[in-house]
Amino acid sequence: MEYIFETEHLKIRKFEFDDAQCLYKNHLEEEVKKWIPNESYADIEETKDAINFYIDCVNNKHLPYVLAVELKSTGELIGDTGVNEVEGNLNEVEIGYGICKKYSGKGYATELLMAMTKYIAETFEINILYGRVMHGNNASVRVLEKNGYEFVKEELGAEDDPYGNGMLIYKKVC
Repeated sequence: MEYIFETEHLKIRKFEFDDAQCLYKNHLEEEVKKWIPNESYADIEETKDAINFYIDCVNNKHLPYVLAVELKSTGELIGDTGVNEVEGNLNEVEIGYGICKKYSGKGYATELLMAMTKYIAETFEINILYGRVMHGNNASVRVLEKNGYEFVKEELGAEDDPYGNGMLIYKKVC
């Protein structure tokens, strides 16, 4: 298996078709559906289609650039991370990350975001990264702040905010 980068506890790699069942299951978790509601897959076929798309994007080094996150000690797929373009701004991306509930609260998201921020800044020569978090997702806010992302503003009326509570926008300049 080809790993793109590693951290102390994690190995980050391209998705593989064998990841479909685990990715589907991870995205059905209540925490994912609560904080990232548009990231759940309808079924395994949709998950496989998404993986195929992610592989193509990574192979061709274009956005969205989504990677699988494995726990080093077990080889288990425990999350994913990626970046997508900020509309109209070529040198800016929005970063996302998720660790399944079984492994949350262990510092893995913080470790992942630190490494992914560095990797994306270097690989894509991106200077500005944003993190968007639904109001109330305090764990994700802490992850961003621990990695030097600074609060910029609150966005109301975003299409990916199904509760209407607002999105908190964080920014990091590399």
